[in-house]
Amino acid sequence: MNLQYISDNKGKTTGVFIPIKDWEELKKEIKGLSEKEEQLVEIPEEYKNIVRERIKASDADPSRLLDWDKAKHQLKFKHA
Repeated sequence: MNLQYISDNKGKTTGVFIPIKDWEELKKEIKGLSEKEEQLVEIPEEYKNIVRERIKASDADPSRLLDWDKAKHQLKFKHA
């Protein structure tokens, strides 16, 4: 199997690319994998564009980013 690993800009592995031939073989071998594939939802392009714009904005002004603990705290009290 010829897997290709996908990494972010810090070198952290974030995904894997499986050639389609290998994917088809895995689906035959692993019970339930085909059903899981059918459950996947395609993300609309407009939503992808929103995320791309937000990434650009955060890259342009990193001060807009929140620390995860602070964001979690804000969400906890906002919805309490």
